[in-house]
Amino acid sequence: MKKEKICMLPATFAVAVFTCLAAVSSAQSADSLHTKKLSEVVVSATRSDRDPDSVGRSITVISNEQIKNSGANSIAEILSQQEGIYVVGTGQTPGQIQNLFMRGANGNQTSVMIDGIRISDPSSSDNAIDLSELSLANIDRIEIVRGSHSTLYGSAAIGGIINIITKKGMSPGLHADADIRGGVFGKNTSMLSENLFLNYTHKSGFYANGEVYNNHTNGLDATIDTVTDPNNYRHNHRDRDGFTKTDLMGKVGYRNAKLDIFASYKRVDQKSDVDAGAYQDDPAYTVAFGRNLISYGMSYKPTGNFSISCSGGITDMKRTVIDDSSVVDNQGNYNHSYSKGIYKGNTFTQDLQANYKIKGLSLVVGGNYFNEKMTANTYYYSPFYSSRQNLDSLHINVSTLSEYIHLDLDGSLFNKDLKILALGLGVRNTNHQLFGNNLTWEANPSVWVGENALLFASFSTGFNAPSLYQLYAPDQSGSPNSNITRGNPTLKPESSNSIEFGFKQKLNDRLSFHISYFKTVVKNSIDFVYLWNKNKPIDSLSYSDYRGDTYVNIGTQTNQGFEIGVSSTLSRKLSLYGNVSLVNGRLDYDPTDIDASHTQGNLVQLFNNGAFLNKQVQSYNLVRRPSTANLGMSYQLLSRLSLRGELRYTGPRNDVYYDSSLGQNGALATRGMGDYVLVDFSARYRILKGLTAGFRVENIFDEKYEEIYGYTTRGRSFYLNLRYSF
Repeated sequence: MKKEKICMLPATFAVAVFTCLAAVSSAQSADSLHTKKLSEVVVSATRSDRDPDSVGRSITVISNEQIKNSGANSIAEILSQQEGIYVVGTGQTPGQIQNLFMRGANGNQTSVMIDGIRISDPSSSDNAIDLSELSLANIDRIEIVRGSHSTLYGSAAIGGIINIITKKGMSPGLHADADIRGGVFGKNTSMLSENLFLNYTHKSGFYANGEVYNNHTNGLDATIDTVTDPNNYRHNHRDRDGFTKTDLMGKVGYRNAKLDIFASYKRVDQKSDVDAGAYQDDPAYTVAFGRNLISYGMSYKPTGNFSISCSGGITDMKRTVIDDSSVVDNQGNYNHSYSKGIYKGNTFTQDLQANYKIKGLSLVVGGNYFNEKMTANTYYYSPFYSSRQNLDSLHINVSTLSEYIHLDLDGSLFNKDLKILALGLGVRNTNHQLFGNNLTWEANPSVWVGENALLFASFSTGFNAPSLYQLYAPDQSGSPNSNITRGNPTLKPESSNSIEFGFKQKLNDRLSFHISYFKTVVKNSIDFVYLWNKNKPIDSLSYSDYRGDTYVNIGTQTNQGFEIGVSSTLSRKLSLYGNVSLVNGRLDYDPTDIDASHTQGNLVQLFNNGAFLNKQVQSYNLVRRPSTANLGMSYQLLSRLSLRGELRYTGPRNDVYYDSSLGQNGALATRGMGDYVLVDFSARYRILKGLTAGFRVENIFDEKYEEIYGYTTRGRSFYLNLRYSF
C-alpha cells in the first residue's frame, strides 16, 4: 500500500462485486432478509427508540431471524459479514482468541455490550474482550453503530459500539427453541453443539426465560507445522487443540405500556487448548475462562413524552492459564517447566437516564458510575529458575463517574417546512479518579434530500482509558536501580477526533443503500516500549544497558476509509446484499511526546517495530486492518426450501512476528499476508411446522490462507443442524 492511499480491492473482484450490486436497481418489491423493516427501532445510536433509517449515523441492526438464517456458528462470523469490521481468528480452530477491529481502531477501542452493559476483561493487558467468549444464544438482535460514540458510552468507543440485546417477553404462552448442530472442518475434527431456550410469558406482562448452550469441539492443531524431519519428535506428535464451552442464562421481567423491569444472570464456562506461539506447538497449554454476569434494568414511562430508566450490571471473570511440562523427544524426556497464572477481573456499572420527547425534539440526560478491578497470581518453575507473584495486596481498581446529555432536533420544532433538517448534539464529562475530567462531544447534522434519502455528517471526539494492567502492573526488569515498573500511572487516556460524511437511501422497500467516508485521528496512543541506558549511544548498547519495559503515551494513529453497503430483493424469491470496506492507517511517533517522568529520560525503543525514538518515525499499513468485501444471496427455491450463498473477500494486510535480531531483546517485525476469498453455501428445509433442518458448507473451494502468521485456519467445512421451535 502506498503512503496516504486507500487500499483498493483487486480489479477483478471489485468489478464482480459492483456488477452484482448494480443489479439491485431493477429490484421488484418484496421482503428481504437483509432489508430493515420500518417497525424496527435502534436504541444504541441515540439511547432512545429511533427508526434506524432516520438516524444520521452508520448503523446496522441484525435481527434474531437473520442470525438463524445465516447458519453462522459464532458471533465473530456474523460480525465479519458487516462493513467496517474485521475479526481476527474467525477462521481458526474454535476457541482461539478472536480480536475485533472496527474502522481500523484497535481491538480495545470498540465497546462491546450486552443490554447496554460493557463487557471487557479488566485483568488482560489491554482490557479488550475475546469474542470467542460470546455465543449466539439468547440474542434478540445486535445493534452496531460505527464511529466514535464516547459521548453516550464513555471509554472504549472510538471505533464504535456493538450492543447485543437479549430476548425479553414474547406472546402469551409457553415457547421453546431447541437446536442441535454438528460438523467437521478438517481431518479428525468434529464439532457438536446443543442449545435449548425456554420462555413463558403471561398475559399480564410477566415473563421468564432460560437457556443453555453447550459446545464440544475436537479441533485442528492451532499452529502450522513446519517441521519436515520425519524423525523429529514434534513432527510425529503434533497436538490437536480442542474447545469446550457451556453458557447458562436466565432472565425474568415484567413489562406493560408504562413499566419495563428485568433481572438476568449469565454464566460462561469454557476451556481452550492453545499453543505457545506462531509455529510453536504445545501439547500441555490450556486456558480456562469463566464469567458471571448479573444485569438488571427498569424503565418507567409515566407519560407519552417522558421516561426514566435505571440499569446496571456486575460481572466477575476468572482466567486460568496453565502450561504444564510436556515430552520433547523420542526418549520420553520432559522439558521440566511449569507455569500457572490466575487472572481475575470485576466490573460494576450503574446508569441512570431520563428521556423527554416532543414533536421535533428528543432529549436524553444521564449519569454513569463504572468501577473495575483486577488481580493476578502467577507461578513459574524450571530446574534453573522459579518465581511467584501475587497482586491481591495491591487492590488494583479504578472508578469513573460521568454525566452526559444528548439532544436531537429537527426543523419541525420551528417550522413544518424545515422538517427535512435535523441536528444531534451531545456532550459528556467523565471524571476518572486517576487523570481527572475528560470532556467529549459530538455534532451530527443531517438533511433529507429526497424521499427516504438522508445525507448526514458526524463530528465527534472520543477517548479510551488505559487498562488497569497498563497503569499498575508492578513487574520490573532491567537494572534494579532504575525502579521503573511496567505499569505507568502517569499515562493519559487516548483521545480521538473523528469525522464522517455519509448518505443512505431506502427505495420503496426494494433497495437499501448507504455510503460513508470516515477519518479518525487518535492522539496519545499507548505503546509498549523497551528502555535503555540514556548515557550510551544506540549503536553501542549491550544487554547490561537494559532499563526495563513499560507503557507510554507516544504517537498519533490515523485511520480513514470508505464503506459501501447495498441490500435489495430482485424478486419475491431472490434477495441480494453486498458491502465493501476500504481502510488504511498510519502511526506517527515523535520523541518530543515522551513523558520522561516515568521513563527517567532513558532511550525508548518501540516493541512493535524495534525503532528507537531518537527521531520522528512513521509506520504505515497498520497490522490486521485489511479492506474487505462481502456478497450474499438468498433464494427461496421451494416453499419449504431456501438456499443461501456468501462470498467473503479479505484484502492484503500486515501481520507481526517476534524477530530476535531487532536489538538486544528482539521486537516485533511485520510481514505481508496475502488476500483470500471464501465461498460458503447453506440450505434450510422446513420439515414440519416449527421443525427445520439445515446444511452448510464453508470454504467450498478449500482455500488455503492465514489470518494470523503461523496459525492454521479451517479448510472445507460441513455442518448439519436440526431446529425445533414453538
